[in-house]
Amino acid sequence: MFDIGRRRFIFQLGGVAAFAPSLLWPHAARAQQLPVVGYLGAESPERMAPRLRAFLHGLGESGYLEGRNVVIEYRWAEGRNDRLPALAADLVRREVSVLAAPGSLASALAAQAATSTIPIVFETGADPVAAGLVTSLSRPGGNLTGVTSLNAEVGPKRLELLHELLPAAGEFALLVNPTNPRNAETSTKDLQAAAGARRLKLQVLGASTEQELAEVFAALARLRVGGVVIANETFFANRGEQIAALALRHAVPAVHQREFAAAGGLIGYGGNVTHSHGQAGVYVGRILRGEKPGDLPVQQVTAVQLTINLKTARALGLDVPPMLLARADEVIE
Repeated sequence: MFDIGRRRFIFQLGGVAAFAPSLLWPHAARAQQLPVVGYLGAESPERMAPRLRAFLHGLGESGYLEGRNVVIEYRWAEGRNDRLPALAADLVRREVSVLAAPGSLASALAAQAATSTIPIVFETGADPVAAGLVTSLSRPGGNLTGVTSLNAEVGPKRLELLHELLPAAGEFALLVNPTNPRNAETSTKDLQAAAGARRLKLQVLGASTEQELAEVFAALARLRVGGVVIANETFFANRGEQIAALALRHAVPAVHQREFAAAGGLIGYGGNVTHSHGQAGVYVGRILRGEKPGDLPVQQVTAVQLTINLKTARALGLDVPPMLLARADEVIE
């Protein structure tokens, strides 16, 4: 009886195996036919959530919905720029249809180094031409195109805003991430030129971990600088609340990108990165539909917004000049 039962079980299992391919083949084939987008994230999905939603929304505007007619392979560096080259190489081996590198110059450079054939769509606050990503904004050529929010270019204006708020201060600081060297070098060069034009001294400090952030702000308090300009950098942008709390604890006025003031920072100034991530998603969809990245001009998010957090200003004992308040697009009480 045992043998009969065993034979019946084997026969039934064989029947399932025989039928399964015919039942599942259309689904498997469909999965194989879907285009695959590689998403190279410099941070974690939790920290990048608002920007990722914007990217997926833009992709949807182009007719592509994740899990329905496109597959997305995610690779996250978790704030470690040194991991990006290996993650980019892994996506290239996966033979993705398009490689998206939104939100970080370091991500875009890692993607560029990994492939010269797979289309790449970047989103960065840096100047893509100066960074060597494209040869021209209007005619990128090659396999890269994308969106710039111009957040790196507004660095000198951020210094100007701090100096307007603190006219008696003769020295300020710039915070950069040394593990994103090209971005750090550009930010330092631009801010040093702006400081020199105003006869101001500039201290440049670096941080690439949360522990180093705490150490830097403690050092800033001892240096007695007027305030700190935080360079455009994904690591800093995704730790706005932590940086705002450190600045308040050590009584250091700080200025960063647009969203910083909403996170509790003193001044936020820059382009809308949510919009630029959405535009990056649109471009990925257009390339999936057959357009060539070299023919798609780099989009520029030219609108910038000034936000001032009066609650933080009062906590720091600062009086914001009426003229500066009048120019603000948003004032947080």
